[in-house]
Amino acid sequence: MSLRAIRGAIQVPANTAADIARGVQELVSAILQANELSPADVVSVFFTSTVDLNAAFPAAVCREMGFANVPLIGSVEVDVPGALDKTIRAMFHVETTRSAEQISHIYLHGAAALRRDIAQ
Repeated sequence: MSLRAIRGAIQVPANTAADIARGVQELVSAILQANELSPADVVSVFFTSTVDLNAAFPAAVCREMGFANVPLIGSVEVDVPGALDKTIRAMFHVETTRSAEQISHIYLHGAAALRRDIAQ
């Protein structure tokens, strides 16, 4: 087993608790599925949100998805003029047998523009 970091991001439609929850659920589920992981494989998750998303905590949504024993934290993303808005980013630290080259980083919806080279 190795410790690996997995990156991901999703752009949500609006600053509502429901949209943030749906976005976090979609992103977290996609990261787990693409990398054949369960919450038990996750060491920690760091979330950031753009300053325009303050209706809900991404970490709280993740906790409700079975991450009760996983350290989770959130922060505000740097407010760079012209940057992609309504975006939630995540960095998962996981234990896996996959090599760094086998890790699938997940960028969904408008966040695909952040990493066109690997976006889904």
